[in-house]
Formats: sequence, C-alpha cells, structure tokens
Amino acid sequence: MRSVQSLSNPNPSPPTGRPAASADHVVVVGAGVGGLCAAVDLARRGFAVTLLERAERVGGKVRTVSVDGHEIDAGPTVLTMRHVFDGLFADAGARLDERLRLVQADVLARHAWTDGPVLDLHAHPERSRAAIAAAFGPREAEAFDRFRAHCAGILAEVQDVFIHAQRPGFLDVARTYGLSALGRLSRIDAHRTVWAAVQAHFREPRLQQLFGRYATYTGASPFQAPGTLNLIAAVEQAGVWYVAGGMHQLARSLRDLAEDLGVVVQTGAQVAGLLVDGGRCRGVALADGARLSADAVVLNADVSALADGRFGAAAATACGLSPTAPTARSLSALTLSIHGRAEGFPLVHHNVFFSDDYRAEFDAIFERRRLPQDPTVYLCAQDRKDEAQPVRPGRGEPERLFLIVNAPARGDDAPIPEAEVLACRERTLARLQRCGLQLSAPPSAITLTRPRDFEALFPGTGGALYGKAAHSWRSSFERSAARTRLPGLYLAGGSVHPGAGIPMVAISGRLAADALAEDFPSTSRSPRTATRGGTSTSSRTMGSTA
Repeated sequence: MRSVQSLSNPNPSPPTGRPAASADHVVVVGAGVGGLCAAVDLARRGFAVTLLERAERVGGKVRTVSVDGHEIDAGPTVLTMRHVFDGLFADAGARLDERLRLVQADVLARHAWTDGPVLDLHAHPERSRAAIAAAFGPREAEAFDRFRAHCAGILAEVQDVFIHAQRPGFLDVARTYGLSALGRLSRIDAHRTVWAAVQAHFREPRLQQLFGRYATYTGASPFQAPGTLNLIAAVEQAGVWYVAGGMHQLARSLRDLAEDLGVVVQTGAQVAGLLVDGGRCRGVALADGARLSADAVVLNADVSALADGRFGAAAATACGLSPTAPTARSLSALTLSIHGRAEGFPLVHHNVFFSDDYRAEFDAIFERRRLPQDPTVYLCAQDRKDEAQPVRPGRGEPERLFLIVNAPARGDDAPIPEAEVLACRERTLARLQRCGLQLSAPPSAITLTRPRDFEALFPGTGGALYGKAAHSWRSSFERSAARTRLPGLYLAGGSVHPGAGIPMVAISGRLAADALAEDFPSTSRSPRTATRGGTSTSSRTMGSTA
C-alpha cells in the first residue's frame, strides 16, 4: 500500500490520481449499506469518491458465512421499503429491477408456539385477517384491522417529516409545531411502550407476543421501546421482497452502481484514524501508516467507535459524542448458520418459534445481561420461499438455515462464557423440537456466531447490532445526525438517524450525502448517471487510493 499525501507538508503536491483542485474529494469509510448509498449519491452529484472497507467484501452487516461449501446469508434476510432503493438507483440514472431480481413474498412469516397454532401473516391483509380469525376468533381479527390502521397512521405521521428528513431535535419540533408537537407525540404513540400498545389492541397473549416482536427489528425490548416502533408492522405490511441469490447481492449491486459512477472502491483497507487539522476533518490515516487527504469524510461506523477514540482522540473530542454504555446497548445475537436437514415442521422462508415467557426472555437480556433460558428463535430457511413461490430442497436433503437468538451485547466488557453459549444453543434446538421441528447436521456444517464475534466484526459495539437501544420516546431525538460538530465529518449507519434496518441505514447514507452537498456547493462538478460496463456519463476520476 503506497503512501499518499501527508498533511504535515505545508505545500503538498497532489498525489498521483488525486482529483483536480476544482473537484471535491470525499472519502467514505465503511462499505456497509449506509456507506455504499452515500458513495452512490455523492458520485452522481459529481464528487470524486473513494470508498474504503477494511473487510475483503462490501456489505457490512449484509454478510454471508461459508458453511460446508455453501454461502449462507448471515445478516438481514429480506428487503422492505424497496422504494428507498428504487429512488436511489433512479436518481443515479439506473433501474433497480435491471440490476437486482426481487420477488415479493406472499407469506411474510410463519409463527409457532409450543401449544399451537401455526399462524401465517400474509402480504394481503385480508388473508392475515382470515388466518387470525381462524386461529383466535373474530374479535382478534377485528383487533388486527384496528391495529393495522393504527400502525399505518404512525408511519404516515413520521415518514416525511422525520424518517426522510435531517434529524431535528425535540426543541426544533416544538418550535416548528408549537403546542401541536404534543399532539404529534400522542398520534405516534410515543407515550407508551410497544407492549402496552399491542395489549391495548389484542387480548390474545400470543398475538401480543407476535406483534410485540417488531420492536426487536431495531434491537429493542417491546417492554421498554416506545409504541412508535409499531410503525414497523406497517412497513412490513407494505411489502417484503426476497433478493434472488441472497441479500448479499444487494451489496454487490450497490458496489457495481457506485463503480459505474466513478467511485474508487478499496477493500482490505483499514482506517486507523481521522485526520484533523485546523479544526476540520481533512482525510484518513490508514493502518499501514499511509494517509489519504480529502475535502470531507463520511464515516459509516457505529457512533460508539468514534466516541471512544477508535478513529483518533482529536476527532472524538471535536465531535463531543459519548460512547454507549454497555447497559444501554441494543440487542446482540447468537446465530447458527447451518447446512443441514429440517424435518417435521413445514418451514417457509421466515419462521418464528416463540418462547413460553416473553417478558422473562427480555428481562434476562436487558436486566441481567444473560442469555435467555427459553429463547424465541427466528429461522430463515433460505432455500424455501412460500406457498406462492414453492422453492424448497428435495425431501430430506440438506438446506441452508440461519437461526437467530437475541442476546445481550457483552462482546467486550464481559464476554459470555463458552459453556453458557453452548447451553443456549442446546436450548435453542430444544425450543424448535417442542414446536415440532427436528434439525440435524454434522458439526462441520454448523457455524456459531457470538456477541464477541460481532464485536470483532464491528469494533466498538460490544456486539450490539443496532447501536443504542431505543428504550425511550427521546431515543429518536438522541441519535446522532449526519452532520457532526467537526466540520468536514459526516455520519451514516444504523447507530445514527433515522435508525437501524436496511432501508433506514440506506436513508442515513443519503442524508449524509445531502448534508455534505449542501455544505460544499460547487458549480464545477458535473453530475453523473450510471451506465453499465463500469463507466459513467462523465469521465471516471480515480481518487487517491490506499
């Protein structure tokens, strides 16, 4: 890795490949979805962009694990809010459908309990309503209608003014809306928990459990998260898509789009720190001692990693951020990636096997920071879809399975002893057996990922997969915005506004690009649109690479 421009030289000459002085050069650190989306948006606006990723593949948490010679998605497993990506590609002069094959799911998820029944939620609300009526009676079906309207109302209330907007503070909202700000908080159900909201709608404990689970999509407990998070139910009802070839194909398509726009993507490039000079962020220092200068930097990493000095003490001090306390972290996970046989239960793509005591499960994780004694298990059968698209392995043949159990984020301060991890693995398999599912695979066909492994993959998080836990109505206002106190440094990712989850992280990357573009107005840049084959409508500029 060659040396690049050093800031210690008062009169440096541009390094080889450095864009002309009239072109603003941006370094994006971290090629997760947020970083990839930021790079795409900046490049199509005419910025010269270098995207650095310390791993050998792009994607961040959109990752795969190789098991027994088979690639298994080991992160997000489906796509929601596809309009976010349709818009990103369209703005760059491309079409999502031409670069990625998406199939809309019919069965959103199959849910099972020890004492039955098996309940499917469907893409078509009337089918979900009929399933709920058959399982739990007409009263609960009517409750589902009311709950669905309630969740859609929350989403409509926050979608444009908050999710797709630069993060406002609470005082900003109060100044903008005056006394009506309190009314808005009431309409988005911020005054009570997710659990209280679902209890107010459903009498059936198993439906409370099913719909309360949506809080975990952001790494929160349904017993502590604000009811606003019930908007996730509306997001899922609006459509769920499978990505042909696996979710990692989304990351690859974003990389291809970025490169078509002229972005220089460098994997295996570890950033050791941010370069701060004259009160501005002016580039990055790499682990091998090389430096890469830039007019601005977009950091797609957990805010805690920045706050605790992993990107340099000067940047941490200038940003004025605080690391997330271990007890305030969101969920981590214990995952099993398996190439094995699954028999005795009719799996679809998404399956959830619920514990017998949901409150005890979350008390263990968040109050005692222990693995649950009776875990709820999410299982993605990646070679199956649903009844509308019957793609499944031959009877008794091994298939790709991905299991998730919620876990405390103890990857750094108090790693969970291996004996406890293995005991939880056995309890996980026992939970599946009580619901009628038998899994079998040789040890070589099972890969276990623990909170400490997630900390190694995403340093500074303790293994938390969603940043700080959203356990207060103030949580959304407390997330970092794209702009930081350090001029020239912008943030993207699941720990910043608007939050965790693939579409939200994509929005964070776009918001970072928007903020940066506003701060760097220029008439010298030529907007670009993507064309297939690795070129753009303006000449490709090779930025300084590490």
